Amino acid sequence: MLSKSKVEQIASQSILIEDLSDDELADFCVIANQSYRDGKPIVSDQDYDFVFLAALNSRQPNHPFLQELEIEHEGFSEEKVKLPERMLSTNKAYSWVDIQKWLERIAKSAEEINLSLDDIELKGTAKLDGFAGYDDGVKLYTRGDGSKGSDISRVFDRGLSLYKDAKRGLGAGEIVVKRSYFEAHLSQHFEYPRNFQASLIKEKELDHFAEKAIADKAALFVPFKELPNWLGGISALTDNFDTIVGELEAGVDFDVDGIVFEVVNAELKTHMGANRKFHRWQVAYKENKEKAQVEVLSVTAQVGRTGKITPVAELEPTQLSGATIYRATGHHYGLVKEQGLGAGSVVELTRSGLVIPKINRVIEPAEVSIPDQCPSCKSELVWESDFLMCMNHENCKDQIVGKMSYFYKVLANNDGFGLATIQKLYDHGVRQVSDIYLLTQEELMEIGFGEKTSQNLIDQLGRSRQESIEDWRFLAAFGVPRLGMGNCENLLKYCALGSVFNLSVEDIANIEGFAELTAELIVSGLFSVKEEYEKLIAGGYTLESTSLNSSDAQDNHPLHNKRIVFTGTMSQSRAGLTKQAKSFGIKVSSNVSTKTDYLITGENVGQSKLKAARGNDISILTENEYLQILKNK
Repeated sequence: MLSKSKVEQIASQSILIEDLSDDELADFCVIANQSYRDGKPIVSDQDYDFVFLAALNSRQPNHPFLQELEIEHEGFSEEKVKLPERMLSTNKAYSWVDIQKWLERIAKSAEEINLSLDDIELKGTAKLDGFAGYDDGVKLYTRGDGSKGSDISRVFDRGLSLYKDAKRGLGAGEIVVKRSYFEAHLSQHFEYPRNFQASLIKEKELDHFAEKAIADKAALFVPFKELPNWLGGISALTDNFDTIVGELEAGVDFDVDGIVFEVVNAELKTHMGANRKFHRWQVAYKENKEKAQVEVLSVTAQVGRTGKITPVAELEPTQLSGATIYRATGHHYGLVKEQGLGAGSVVELTRSGLVIPKINRVIEPAEVSIPDQCPSCKSELVWESDFLMCMNHENCKDQIVGKMSYFYKVLANNDGFGLATIQKLYDHGVRQVSDIYLLTQEELMEIGFGEKTSQNLIDQLGRSRQESIEDWRFLAAFGVPRLGMGNCENLLKYCALGSVFNLSVEDIANIEGFAELTAELIVSGLFSVKEEYEKLIAGGYTLESTSLNSSDAQDNHPLHNKRIVFTGTMSQSRAGLTKQAKSFGIKVSSNVSTKTDYLITGENVGQSKLKAARGNDISILTENEYLQILKNK
């Protein structure tokens, strides 16, 4: 754990992020987050989000701190109680590009449930920087760990008012103090509004500052439902994004930590769902306002583990957020062409904590140079949409090294197998993770590692197999496209690890949360890693199995594991019917085939599916007949 003095040095940025180890950076983020939630922040929100947290996300995207809900460390002695409704964090978007990706996911999900893009409704509200709570009309709870929090109903007993004199019981909200009041009456006594807000909910008697703020109705509980909001569709948000953000930020007299955008359509929200940390239908836009204009000296190409070629701009050295910046990512070569990112161009730079920060836009374009060969293996590059790709996946050094180091990074139960170690092993003929486990201490010493280091590496290899890890984490370590940790966990709720390689595209597409295109990529990716998986699993790992979603009742249901197709207009939403079917272990397809067991018909049925069903001797049920079978089990 970091010492107090080192925490202070990191917070003041007298020690730069580039000089911190991964563990030190992670420890600092944990400490900074806890300090913030205790009402005693040690760094600004801006630096925490765009410097420290972004750096951790870049270095260790699968670190547990980034995957789990951030717990409110309230320091209360009272027993935690179950919240009426689970309170998740909100996923972050730090640029318009991130917002576009979120909108693309919404559009894709809408298409999956046959919802027109014109019918998608979005809402935007200010993201308040206060203490999150949930008001059920009887009690007020802190967020706690998202499932259990502390009962702090005492704040209402003390006279705390609701924003706009709203009624009780409106659910989630924040305890905040008016910005204007804080600046006029409290800024001389409290460094940040959050310092003061912490005093409002403490167990002991309120001080006179808190009593007066409550009496003046400057300290409030603000239900999110009562906040000023923007409503509109995807095109309206796209066309007026900056204006909408500006108006929402200026629309409240509270400290604002970004703008929350969310889907309004209930059916679409249900379909998109949530992971362990946040709802997929919601995102918080947080803008880094510290920027610099920098001249580009040159642009070089780098290749990652998937073969994607990333342009990296070499910059005139520039001070930004306490660090000297020499390089920045240009995202992809589509942007290089479109914006004119080349030697001599001038760019707007934002430091988001990365060793290679991001370029927001090109201010003064220049002539560009597009590579035609992979910088690692010299193979000819191909375009895939906006991305330049090296397709030499089996023999490209940087891709192979990236895949091997990614495996150990995701396992997260070993030390020593970072990029430098893996590159050294590659240079001595190691090409697969399974080959690494065959090495002896003597062979590692022959490669050039010292005796002690070699023994440590052998010990860490043993640790990686003996130390318990989740089966979904193990599967995610193979880096199969679209199989990150969240999707791996969802997949293994429906299928045991040893059986995933036998799944068809249709099998995966029938699991809630997996579209057909995603399923195709997963099946192809699993096939490509199957041989390596079998070698590694044969060596033995201590894996914790994911609990399957099926039950005896489902297994014994007459429609369990049957394939059905819905056609025509149903009495309820198609998405609802599909979700209901999957809960019984029924597989839902969009087209009739020889594998279909039942065609379920509604009103205004088209003839093509009926004809296909009759031609293949498939049972045809009306919607009512089908629902009766479900009901009677």
